[in-house]
Amino acid sequence: MFEIEKIENRVEKAVLVALITKTQDERQANEYLDELAFLAETAGAECVKRFTQKLDGPHSVTYVGKGKLEEMRRWIESELEAERDVDMVVFDDELSAKQIRNIENELKVRVIDRTQLILDIFAMRAQTANAKTQVELAQYKYMLPRLQRMWTHLERQGGGSGSGGGKGAVGLRGPGETQLEMDRRIILNRMALLKSRLSEIDKQKRTQRSNRGRMIRVALVGYTNVGKSTLLNLMAKTEVFAENKLFATLDTTVRKVVIDNLPFLLSDTVGFIRKIPTDLVDSFKSTLDEVREADLLLHVVDISHPDFEEQIDVVNRTLADLGCAEKPVIIVFNKVDAYTWTEKEADDLTPAGSENVSLVELQQTWMNKMGENCIFISARERLNIDELRDLLYNRVRQLHVQKYPYNDFLFNQYDNDGRPL
Repeated sequence: MFEIEKIENRVEKAVLVALITKTQDERQANEYLDELAFLAETAGAECVKRFTQKLDGPHSVTYVGKGKLEEMRRWIESELEAERDVDMVVFDDELSAKQIRNIENELKVRVIDRTQLILDIFAMRAQTANAKTQVELAQYKYMLPRLQRMWTHLERQGGGSGSGGGKGAVGLRGPGETQLEMDRRIILNRMALLKSRLSEIDKQKRTQRSNRGRMIRVALVGYTNVGKSTLLNLMAKTEVFAENKLFATLDTTVRKVVIDNLPFLLSDTVGFIRKIPTDLVDSFKSTLDEVREADLLLHVVDISHPDFEEQIDVVNRTLADLGCAEKPVIIVFNKVDAYTWTEKEADDLTPAGSENVSLVELQQTWMNKMGENCIFISARERLNIDELRDLLYNRVRQLHVQKYPYNDFLFNQYDNDGRPL
């Protein structure tokens, strides 16, 4: 529905825009633009230019100020005059229909926002009927308040057979309003149908979960592209699609894992991200129920990412929104093989950060207080995987005794669905 097109077999060129505000400094704005560029690349576009502006907050009419919008317009025109392609401008925040309309009128190119870009990626990644239904519902929720923008060429027309000169008088409704109302009704009916389908899917998934037997459920959670699917493949000795792109996994995958005759269920879930659209969280309720019903969460973190601590905060806030903040958690710091740093000189006054602190020193910070609630691994290089298995065995065993005190799981044999033989 929002797919980025491949025009004449070429990659579309995108301009990225973000604000520097009181709550988002220049460093953060640039890091968010890095992520936005990765999102654009995942969707099939290439970033050719970035614009930032210092403002107290987004302008209600054009997001950026008039001067910055004029600067963007002149740059785009110069690129087009030089026969260099500029296909769209992508903003790092969600835009209103009025903002999109005003910016497009000024820049004369397609304008999309971060939410629309993420929805586009989800639409590309959705493979199963469940995921496709969830994405389609989220797309319609996004589209509904922006319908009028799609019909600006059919605005209300004056004249007509009715009496009275008011803009909303009977007989003065133009085809634009008629079409707008028709589209709104069609979308609302479609949304009702999709919600009904998701309700049925939700019932089926609850039945599946109730039939899994007396096994502890462990869910992999984390920011997108931190290596959850790779870790699932390693632990469950299976082949789940894993790729170095954002949102490679949309559908929840559940696999049975056995460590020293102790079985448990391990599920991979959709990755979280900054400014994740609320409509997507709502639409993916049945998928995220795997997180809600888990007995233990494995929070996978990309320790090599310069913003890994902020990513941890994003995931923790999302878990709190899902009502999972009190669940037991083990933080799995992944990609230790990719962690890089530059030794800090003695007279260097630069504040210590992940870029100039060794991994050993980093482990002695707040992470040291977590004890057995955190572990450092590399799923790709298989570093410390045996230690992770031992940690999981002990934690799952404790949870099993607490949850099923009368089930001597250590001596029971289980079938593939987790039922004792």
